Amino acid sequence: MSKGKRNLLIALGVVVILLLVFYSSIKGTYNTFVQLDEQVQASWAQVENQLQRRYDLIPNLVETVKGFAAQEKEVFIGVTEARSKVAGAGNISEKIDANNQLSGALSRLLLVVERYPDIKSNQNFIRLQDELAGTENRIAVERRRYNEAVKVYNVRVRSFPQNIFAGIFGFSKATFFEVPEAAKEAPAVSFK
Repeated sequence: MSKGKRNLLIALGVVVILLLVFYSSIKGTYNTFVQLDEQVQASWAQVENQLQRRYDLIPNLVETVKGFAAQEKEVFIGVTEARSKVAGAGNISEKIDANNQLSGALSRLLLVVERYPDIKSNQNFIRLQDELAGTENRIAVERRRYNEAVKVYNVRVRSFPQNIFAGIFGFSKATFFEVPEAAKEAPAVSFK
């Protein structure tokens, strides 16, 4: 074998090895993005499960309170409208916004309860309130897990050189489930 053929075979071998390394790197990066994206989607599904549970509890809670506080019509309308927005939300951002509005409406409903001591002693209401409190805790846990998955995914999408591949493969930043500004203020509690 001549020296020129041998050099050509070596060069070809190096190119093949480099191509295999490049392919393996791209494949690994793509598969990591897919795994992280699936984790974000699975985490969001868990958040939605808990939000649905809360959504299903609300009509019973509203009906129980309505019987005691019929004059608080605008609060009931607000809760009903917020619940409708949750049902009509399409993408994750819309669902987050709608559920934040629903949380605000529920806070106003619970403030109404404070004004009517008879409601607080009603066994039906106590059971519903306990279920709602448990659901809110589950939502907080699942929201934290979702935000952790989003953080890991977003770091990967934004890190160099993965950000190049993320753009090529169509992976973009995911949306965090953030608390609205109104919820960051402590509610006024009155024991009259």
